Amino acid sequence: MHVPDGFINVPVSAAAGVVAAGAVAVSLKGARRELDERTAPLAGLVAAFIFAVQMLNFPVAAGTSGHLLGGALAAILVGPFTGVLCVSVVLLMQGVLFADGGLTALGVNISDMAIVTTVVAYLVFRGLVKVLPRGRRSITVASFAAALLSVPAAAVAFTFIYALGGTTDVSIGKVATAMVGVHVLIGIGEAAITALTVGAVVAVRPDLVYGARGLTRPLKLRVAGELVDAPTAAPAPVAARSTRKVWIAGIVASLVLAGFVSFYASADPDGLEKVAHDKGIDKKAEEHASADSPLADYGVKDITDARISGGLAGVIGVGVTVVAGTAVFWGLRRRRTSDTSPAAVPESEQV
Repeated sequence: MHVPDGFINVPVSAAAGVVAAGAVAVSLKGARRELDERTAPLAGLVAAFIFAVQMLNFPVAAGTSGHLLGGALAAILVGPFTGVLCVSVVLLMQGVLFADGGLTALGVNISDMAIVTTVVAYLVFRGLVKVLPRGRRSITVASFAAALLSVPAAAVAFTFIYALGGTTDVSIGKVATAMVGVHVLIGIGEAAITALTVGAVVAVRPDLVYGARGLTRPLKLRVAGELVDAPTAAPAPVAARSTRKVWIAGIVASLVLAGFVSFYASADPDGLEKVAHDKGIDKKAEEHASADSPLADYGVKDITDARISGGLAGVIGVGVTVVAGTAVFWGLRRRRTSDTSPAAVPESEQV
Protein backbone atom coordinates (compact mmCIF):
# COMPACT_ATOMS: atom_id res chain seq x y z
CA MET A 1 0.00 0.00 0.00
CA HIS A 2 2.98 2.30 -0.57
CA VAL A 3 1.49 5.41 -2.23
CA PRO A 4 3.73 6.84 -5.00
CA ASP A 5 4.20 10.52 -5.75
CA GLY A 6 1.44 11.96 -7.94
CA PHE A 7 -1.50 9.95 -6.58
CA ILE A 8 -2.43 12.65 -4.04
CA ASN A 9 -2.24 16.39 -4.70
CA VAL A 10 0.22 18.69 -2.95
CA PRO A 11 -2.13 20.34 -0.40
CA VAL A 12 -3.50 17.03 0.91
CA SER A 13 -0.02 15.45 0.87
CA ALA A 14 1.26 18.41 2.91
CA ALA A 15 -1.65 18.10 5.35
CA ALA A 16 -0.96 14.39 5.74
CA GLY A 17 2.67 15.27 6.37
CA VAL A 18 1.64 17.58 9.21
CA VAL A 19 -0.56 14.84 10.71
CA ALA A 20 2.26 12.32 10.40
CA ALA A 21 4.79 14.68 11.97
CA GLY A 22 2.46 15.34 14.89
CA ALA A 23 1.81 11.64 15.41
CA VAL A 24 5.53 10.85 15.29
CA ALA A 25 6.21 13.60 17.85
CA VAL A 26 3.56 12.17 20.18
CA SER A 27 4.92 8.67 19.61
CA LEU A 28 8.47 9.77 20.45
CA LYS A 29 7.20 10.93 23.82
CA GLY A 30 5.01 7.89 24.39
CA ALA A 31 7.73 5.43 23.38
CA ARG A 32 9.95 6.69 26.18
CA ARG A 33 7.43 5.19 28.62
CA GLU A 34 7.22 1.89 26.72
CA LEU A 35 10.93 1.19 26.26
CA ASP A 36 13.28 -0.29 28.83
CA GLU A 37 16.74 -1.85 28.78
CA ARG A 38 15.49 -5.07 27.19
CA THR A 39 12.87 -3.78 24.76
CA ALA A 40 14.85 -0.84 23.30
CA PRO A 41 17.15 -3.02 21.16
CA LEU A 42 14.25 -5.32 20.29
CA ALA A 43 12.29 -2.40 18.85
CA GLY A 44 15.03 -1.90 16.27
CA LEU A 45 14.85 -5.61 15.51
CA VAL A 46 11.07 -5.39 15.03
CA ALA A 47 11.58 -2.63 12.45
CA ALA A 48 14.15 -4.74 10.60
CA PHE A 49 11.88 -7.80 10.69
CA ILE A 50 8.97 -5.80 9.27
CA PHE A 51 11.23 -4.53 6.48
CA ALA A 52 12.25 -8.10 5.67
CA VAL A 53 8.74 -9.56 5.71
CA GLN A 54 7.42 -6.71 3.56
CA MET A 55 9.67 -8.04 0.79
CA LEU A 56 7.69 -11.30 0.79
CA ASN A 57 4.70 -10.60 -1.42
CA PHE A 58 2.19 -13.43 -1.31
CA PRO A 59 -0.54 -14.11 -3.93
CA VAL A 60 -4.08 -13.24 -2.83
CA ALA A 61 -6.09 -13.26 -6.07
CA ALA A 62 -5.60 -13.61 -9.80
CA GLY A 63 -2.79 -11.25 -10.71
CA THR A 64 -2.64 -9.58 -7.30
CA SER A 65 -0.32 -9.97 -4.33
CA GLY A 66 -0.06 -8.57 -0.84
CA HIS A 67 2.54 -8.09 1.85
CA LEU A 68 2.71 -7.39 5.56
CA LEU A 69 1.97 -3.81 6.66
CA GLY A 70 3.31 -4.48 10.15
CA GLY A 71 1.40 -2.02 12.31
CA ALA A 72 -0.39 -4.72 14.31
CA LEU A 73 2.76 -6.78 14.78
CA ALA A 74 4.77 -3.80 16.00
CA ALA A 75 2.06 -2.50 18.35
CA ILE A 76 1.59 -5.86 20.05
CA LEU A 77 5.30 -6.68 20.36
CA VAL A 78 6.68 -3.31 21.50
CA GLY A 79 3.69 -1.04 22.21
CA PRO A 80 1.54 1.30 20.12
CA PHE A 81 3.74 4.40 20.32
CA THR A 82 6.92 2.46 19.60
CA GLY A 83 5.01 0.57 16.90
CA VAL A 84 4.22 3.78 15.02
CA LEU A 85 7.91 4.65 15.10
CA CYS A 86 8.96 1.17 13.93
CA VAL A 87 6.78 1.29 10.82
CA SER A 88 7.76 4.93 10.18
CA VAL A 89 11.45 4.00 10.21
CA VAL A 90 10.74 1.22 7.70
CA LEU A 91 8.79 3.56 5.41
CA LEU A 92 11.55 6.17 5.56
CA MET A 93 14.23 3.61 4.63
CA GLN A 94 12.09 2.23 1.81
CA GLY A 95 11.31 5.66 0.38
CA VAL A 96 14.82 7.10 0.54
CA LEU A 97 16.93 4.06 -0.34
CA PHE A 98 14.66 1.75 -2.35
CA ALA A 99 12.35 4.19 -4.18
CA ASP A 100 9.35 2.40 -2.65
CA GLY A 101 6.65 4.91 -1.71
CA GLY A 102 6.88 8.52 -2.81
CA LEU A 103 8.88 11.09 -0.87
CA THR A 104 6.22 13.78 -1.15
CA ALA A 105 3.75 11.02 -0.19
CA LEU A 106 5.75 10.01 2.90
CA GLY A 107 3.25 11.74 5.17
CA VAL A 108 0.40 9.91 3.45
CA ASN A 109 2.15 6.57 3.86
CA ILE A 110 3.01 7.13 7.51
CA SER A 111 -0.54 8.28 8.25
CA ASP A 112 -2.01 5.27 6.46
CA MET A 113 0.43 2.42 7.04
CA ALA A 114 1.94 3.38 10.40
CA ILE A 115 -0.70 5.35 12.30
CA VAL A 116 -4.00 3.85 11.13
CA THR A 117 -2.85 0.22 11.23
CA THR A 118 -1.19 0.57 14.62
CA VAL A 119 -4.03 2.44 16.31
CA VAL A 120 -6.80 0.23 14.91
CA ALA A 121 -4.91 -2.97 15.64
CA TYR A 122 -4.00 -2.04 19.19
CA LEU A 123 -7.54 -0.92 20.06
CA VAL A 124 -8.97 -4.19 18.72
CA PHE A 125 -6.25 -6.20 20.45
CA ARG A 126 -6.79 -4.57 23.87
CA GLY A 127 -10.55 -4.91 23.56
CA LEU A 128 -10.33 -8.62 22.82
CA VAL A 129 -7.73 -9.34 25.51
CA LYS A 130 -10.09 -7.87 28.10
CA VAL A 131 -12.95 -10.22 27.21
CA LEU A 132 -11.03 -13.39 26.28
CA PRO A 133 -9.74 -15.82 28.93
CA ARG A 134 -6.29 -14.87 30.14
CA GLY A 135 -3.66 -17.01 28.49
CA ARG A 136 -1.19 -17.27 25.65
CA ARG A 137 -3.78 -18.61 23.23
CA SER A 138 -5.91 -15.50 23.75
CA ILE A 139 -2.93 -13.28 22.88
CA THR A 140 -2.52 -15.16 19.60
CA VAL A 141 -6.24 -15.03 18.79
CA ALA A 142 -6.42 -11.30 19.58
CA SER A 143 -3.33 -10.70 17.45
CA PHE A 144 -4.93 -12.47 14.48
CA ALA A 145 -8.14 -10.45 14.70
CA ALA A 146 -6.33 -7.14 15.25
CA ALA A 147 -4.08 -7.64 12.24
CA LEU A 148 -6.97 -8.83 10.08
CA LEU A 149 -8.98 -5.64 10.71
CA SER A 150 -6.02 -3.25 10.48
CA VAL A 151 -5.45 -3.85 6.76
CA PRO A 152 -8.93 -2.99 5.41
CA ALA A 153 -8.91 -0.07 7.85
CA ALA A 154 -5.81 1.23 6.06
CA ALA A 155 -7.57 0.69 2.72
CA VAL A 156 -10.51 2.79 3.95
CA ALA A 157 -8.07 5.48 5.13
CA PHE A 158 -6.41 5.59 1.71
CA THR A 159 -9.80 5.91 0.05
CA PHE A 160 -10.64 8.84 2.33
CA ILE A 161 -7.33 10.54 1.54
CA TYR A 162 -7.88 9.91 -2.17
CA ALA A 163 -11.38 11.40 -1.93
CA LEU A 164 -9.83 14.57 -0.50
CA GLY A 165 -6.87 14.92 -2.83
CA GLY A 166 -6.85 12.35 -5.61
CA THR A 167 -5.28 13.63 -8.83
CA THR A 168 -7.52 11.62 -11.17
CA ASP A 169 -11.26 11.67 -11.65
CA VAL A 170 -12.27 8.19 -10.52
CA SER A 171 -15.45 7.17 -8.72
CA ILE A 172 -14.75 7.01 -5.00
CA GLY A 173 -17.28 4.21 -4.66
CA LYS A 174 -15.34 2.07 -7.15
CA VAL A 175 -12.05 2.86 -5.42
CA ALA A 176 -13.45 1.97 -2.00
CA THR A 177 -15.00 -1.29 -3.19
CA ALA A 178 -11.84 -2.41 -4.97
CA MET A 179 -9.46 -1.33 -2.18
CA VAL A 180 -11.41 -2.86 0.68
CA GLY A 181 -12.19 -6.03 -1.26
CA VAL A 182 -8.60 -6.91 -2.10
CA HIS A 183 -7.23 -5.76 1.26
CA VAL A 184 -9.61 -7.99 3.19
CA LEU A 185 -7.82 -10.86 1.45
CA ILE A 186 -4.42 -9.35 2.18
CA GLY A 187 -5.53 -8.92 5.78
CA ILE A 188 -5.83 -12.70 6.12
CA GLY A 189 -2.15 -13.05 5.22
CA GLU A 190 -1.26 -10.18 7.57
CA ALA A 191 -3.22 -11.86 10.37
CA ALA A 192 -1.53 -15.23 9.85
CA ILE A 193 1.98 -13.72 9.86
CA THR A 194 1.24 -11.55 12.90
CA ALA A 195 -0.36 -14.34 14.93
CA LEU A 196 2.44 -16.81 14.14
CA THR A 197 5.16 -14.31 15.03
CA VAL A 198 3.50 -13.08 18.24
CA GLY A 199 2.66 -16.65 19.25
CA ALA A 200 6.26 -17.75 18.71
CA VAL A 201 7.68 -14.95 20.85
CA VAL A 202 5.04 -15.39 23.58
CA ALA A 203 5.86 -19.10 23.73
CA VAL A 204 9.52 -18.50 24.58
CA ARG A 205 9.68 -15.01 26.09
CA PRO A 206 6.27 -13.59 27.06
CA ASP A 207 8.04 -10.98 29.18
CA LEU A 208 9.26 -9.32 25.97
CA VAL A 209 5.80 -8.94 24.40
CA TYR A 210 4.21 -5.62 25.32
CA GLY A 211 0.70 -6.92 24.69
CA ALA A 212 1.26 -9.92 26.97
CA ARG A 213 2.14 -7.92 30.08
CA GLY A 214 -0.06 -9.01 32.95
CA LEU A 215 -0.84 -12.21 31.07
CA THR A 216 -0.95 -14.56 34.06
CA ARG A 217 -3.46 -14.39 36.87
CA PRO A 218 -2.03 -13.89 40.39
CA LEU A 219 -1.77 -17.08 42.42
CA LYS A 220 -4.46 -17.28 45.12
CA LEU A 221 -4.00 -18.69 48.62
CA ARG A 222 -6.75 -19.48 51.10
CA VAL A 223 -6.02 -17.77 54.40
CA ALA A 224 -8.55 -17.97 57.26
CA GLY A 225 -11.17 -19.07 54.80
CA GLU A 226 -10.56 -16.18 52.36
CA LEU A 227 -8.74 -16.13 49.04
CA VAL A 228 -5.84 -13.67 48.92
CA ASP A 229 -3.12 -12.97 46.35
CA ALA A 230 0.04 -14.92 46.96
CA PRO A 231 3.28 -12.91 47.21
CA THR A 232 4.85 -12.50 43.80
CA ALA A 233 8.37 -13.69 43.19
CA ALA A 234 11.00 -11.09 42.54
CA PRO A 235 11.62 -10.60 38.81
CA ALA A 236 14.70 -12.23 37.39
CA PRO A 237 17.68 -9.89 37.02
CA VAL A 238 18.07 -8.36 33.59
CA ALA A 239 21.34 -10.20 33.09
CA ALA A 240 19.60 -13.51 33.84
CA ARG A 241 16.94 -12.78 31.25
CA SER A 242 19.17 -11.61 28.44
CA THR A 243 17.61 -10.73 25.12
CA ARG A 244 20.76 -11.66 23.20
CA LYS A 245 19.47 -15.02 21.97
CA VAL A 246 16.15 -13.51 20.89
CA TRP A 247 17.93 -10.65 19.11
CA ILE A 248 20.32 -13.00 17.30
CA ALA A 249 17.48 -15.32 16.25
CA GLY A 250 15.44 -12.38 15.03
CA ILE A 251 18.21 -10.78 13.00
CA VAL A 252 19.18 -14.13 11.43
CA ALA A 253 15.55 -14.76 10.48
CA SER A 254 15.28 -11.26 8.99
CA LEU A 255 18.44 -11.69 6.94
CA VAL A 256 17.34 -15.08 5.63
CA LEU A 257 13.88 -13.78 4.71
CA ALA A 258 15.17 -10.64 2.96
CA GLY A 259 18.32 -12.15 1.48
CA PHE A 260 17.04 -15.52 0.30
CA VAL A 261 13.31 -16.18 0.69
CA SER A 262 12.40 -12.85 -0.94
CA PHE A 263 13.60 -14.19 -4.29
CA TYR A 264 10.59 -16.51 -4.31
CA ALA A 265 8.05 -13.81 -3.47
CA SER A 266 5.16 -13.15 -5.85
CA ALA A 267 6.00 -10.77 -8.68
CA ASP A 268 2.36 -9.73 -9.12
CA PRO A 269 1.44 -6.11 -8.29
CA ASP A 270 0.26 -5.52 -4.74
CA GLY A 271 -3.26 -4.45 -3.82
CA LEU A 272 -2.85 -0.72 -4.35
CA GLU A 273 -0.83 -1.13 -7.56
CA LYS A 274 -3.48 -3.44 -9.01
CA VAL A 275 -6.39 -1.18 -8.06
CA ALA A 276 -4.53 1.91 -9.29
CA HIS A 277 -3.87 0.31 -12.66
CA ASP A 278 -7.37 -1.12 -13.08
CA LYS A 279 -9.19 2.06 -12.02
CA GLY A 280 -6.83 4.60 -13.58
CA ILE A 281 -5.59 6.12 -10.32
CA ASP A 282 -2.01 5.93 -11.56
CA LYS A 283 -2.47 8.17 -14.62
CA LYS A 284 -0.58 11.03 -12.97
CA ALA A 285 1.96 8.98 -11.04
CA GLU A 286 5.38 10.65 -10.97
CA GLU A 287 8.83 9.14 -11.22
CA HIS A 288 10.35 8.62 -7.81
CA ALA A 289 12.96 11.17 -6.71
CA SER A 290 15.20 8.26 -5.67
CA ALA A 291 14.72 6.30 -8.90
CA ASP A 292 18.47 6.49 -9.53
CA SER A 293 19.33 5.13 -6.08
CA PRO A 294 21.84 2.24 -6.16
CA LEU A 295 19.18 0.17 -4.34
CA ALA A 296 16.09 1.30 -6.27
CA ASP A 297 13.43 -1.39 -6.76
CA TYR A 298 15.17 -3.66 -4.24
CA GLY A 299 18.15 -4.50 -6.40
CA VAL A 300 21.80 -3.48 -6.32
CA LYS A 301 22.82 -1.38 -9.30
CA ASP A 302 25.22 -2.97 -11.79
CA ILE A 303 24.67 -6.50 -10.44
CA THR A 304 22.99 -8.40 -13.27
CA ASP A 305 22.17 -11.62 -11.44
CA ALA A 306 18.64 -11.03 -10.12
CA ARG A 307 19.00 -13.45 -7.20
CA ILE A 308 22.23 -11.91 -5.95
CA SER A 309 21.09 -8.36 -6.61
CA GLY A 310 17.78 -8.73 -4.77
CA GLY A 311 19.24 -10.74 -1.92
CA LEU A 312 22.06 -8.28 -1.33
CA ALA A 313 19.63 -5.36 -1.42
CA GLY A 314 17.47 -7.13 1.15
CA VAL A 315 20.43 -7.78 3.44
CA ILE A 316 21.53 -4.14 3.15
CA GLY A 317 18.00 -3.00 3.90
CA VAL A 318 17.76 -5.14 7.02
CA GLY A 319 21.15 -3.87 8.20
CA VAL A 320 20.37 -0.20 7.62
CA THR A 321 16.92 -0.49 9.21
CA VAL A 322 18.12 -2.27 12.34
CA VAL A 323 20.91 0.27 12.82
CA ALA A 324 18.63 3.26 12.27
CA GLY A 325 15.85 1.82 14.41
CA THR A 326 18.14 0.78 17.24
CA ALA A 327 19.78 4.22 17.27
CA VAL A 328 16.39 5.92 17.57
CA PHE A 329 15.08 3.63 20.31
CA TRP A 330 18.27 3.57 22.34
CA GLY A 331 18.33 7.35 22.13
CA LEU A 332 14.77 7.47 23.48
CA ARG A 333 15.65 5.02 26.23
CA ARG A 334 18.70 7.07 27.27
CA ARG A 335 16.56 10.20 27.26
CA ARG A 336 14.07 8.54 29.59
CA THR A 337 16.89 7.45 31.90
CA SER A 338 18.36 10.94 32.05
CA ASP A 339 14.93 12.47 32.68
CA THR A 340 14.30 10.17 35.66
CA SER A 341 17.79 10.30 37.17
CA PRO A 342 18.19 12.00 40.58
CA ALA A 343 20.12 14.87 38.97
CA ALA A 344 17.17 15.57 36.66
CA VAL A 345 14.63 15.69 39.53
CA PRO A 346 14.29 18.96 41.45
CA GLU A 347 15.77 18.69 44.94
CA SER A 348 12.41 19.56 46.49
CA GLU A 349 10.83 16.49 44.83
CA GLN A 350 13.57 14.04 45.76
CA VAL A 351 12.83 11.63 48.61
